[in-house]
Amino acid sequence: MARVLAFSYAEGIVIILGFALPLSGVIWLATRGQTFTKLRFLLANREVGALIGAMSAAAAWIWAPALFVSAEKAYTQGWVGVFWFVAPNVACLVIFAFFATRLRTLFPEGFTLSGYMKERYSRRVQTTYLVAFIGLATCSFAVQLLAGASILSALTGIRYDVLTIILASIPVGYSLYSGFKGSMVSDALQLAMIYIVGAIVIPWAIFEGGGFDTVLKGLYGKTGTFSDMFAGDGLTATLAFGIPVTIGLLSGPFGDQSFWQRAFAIRKASVGKAFVLAAFVFGIVPLALSLLGFLAAGMGLQAENPSRVNLEIVATLLPGWVTILFVYLLLSGLVSTLDSNLSAISSLAGHDIAGRYQVQGDSTDVREFSWFSRGAMVLLVVGGITIANIPGLTILYLFLFYGTLRASTLLPTVITLLKKDVSEVGMFWGIIASITVGLPIFAYGNIYRILPLIIGGSLFAVLASGIIVLAASRFEKNSQRRCALSKDAP
Repeated sequence: MARVLAFSYAEGIVIILGFALPLSGVIWLATRGQTFTKLRFLLANREVGALIGAMSAAAAWIWAPALFVSAEKAYTQGWVGVFWFVAPNVACLVIFAFFATRLRTLFPEGFTLSGYMKERYSRRVQTTYLVAFIGLATCSFAVQLLAGASILSALTGIRYDVLTIILASIPVGYSLYSGFKGSMVSDALQLAMIYIVGAIVIPWAIFEGGGFDTVLKGLYGKTGTFSDMFAGDGLTATLAFGIPVTIGLLSGPFGDQSFWQRAFAIRKASVGKAFVLAAFVFGIVPLALSLLGFLAAGMGLQAENPSRVNLEIVATLLPGWVTILFVYLLLSGLVSTLDSNLSAISSLAGHDIAGRYQVQGDSTDVREFSWFSRGAMVLLVVGGITIANIPGLTILYLFLFYGTLRASTLLPTVITLLKKDVSEVGMFWGIIASITVGLPIFAYGNIYRILPLIIGGSLFAVLASGIIVLAASRFEKNSQRRCALSKDAP
């Protein structure tokens, strides 16, 4: 991958500044002069339209490693791997559209899903959601830094730890003053960057690599053995990758305050439309990038690092300066997720946690809520940088942790939004059981590559909480019925 490692330390700094400074400048121009209120800072006054909301949700769903995963799966597992990466990603946003609309109807003036759980159940149920949401935001922030800094360090020679600080500084710099509106503007700009880079680089690489005939040759992966989803290597990919990833991805937006925040910020009538549109806006990105993986497989490229095969194929076929465009592609996916994490945790702290201390964080008294909201952003940056610099830590370990956290709240959230009589006890202990049992099983299976434990752990994490909620709700309902009958008995 010699041509990929083409930038000096100084050139790398200039390239990053060339991305960060214009982005921050545009956000400042778009948000300057706005009245600082809780509603504006956390939810952009609930005035976000369907198109901007869709672009923002799509950008928030494009995390940095995902820009490389689709090409890697195309290269290593052919169309089977791409299907299991793209289809659940798209489906989850379409499904989420219904539930986002439902929550907005039930809780039209809300700020967070965890806030609704407090209103509906209790403070301790709210606490389980806060733990899951804050844990996810922190680990997601660290994953972006870990993945982004690793790749950029390989490209530029800049020290990894220095890059984690630089990358974290980009979104927090504008998020502290612009709030959620700044995140929306950032998302739209970065999604446009991803589309522009893809429209330039992908067709050019395909042309230089022999055209679509070469892409078609690579449809079954580099080994040519992934032709059937339910047989041979294709079946192995379906079981080991497809099922766990589908469970994790379908639970993704349900367990992430970033998406509930958008549900509360988009105009009420446009919530469903925005998320359905976001699904297709997002889907184009991994599908397009997967073409580079198919191309590499069709050419017989022996990738030094399959997780960066898109970079390697571009470096092999196109001029060295094109790699700069890939740096901007990576930064766009990275920063859009980082600022979404910052906005999400600011709403959790500025509304839920501030509310626990009886802080009057409304539109007439903003100073107290501001301390919680902005302070949480700073703490997230410090925590994310610290975690990303833990020696030996990998993306896999972080993904396992926060993937289980968000899976544990999937069915309790769905049940809450669909049913009236739901057990508070079942909600609390169901989520606790999913986290404390499902996570160790799933993690152990992945670390030691034990397929039954991988599947079993992921299924337990997502199903146990729902089963316990339904069982406890049924038990309480029967108990109430028996109690009523005993009172009526002579």
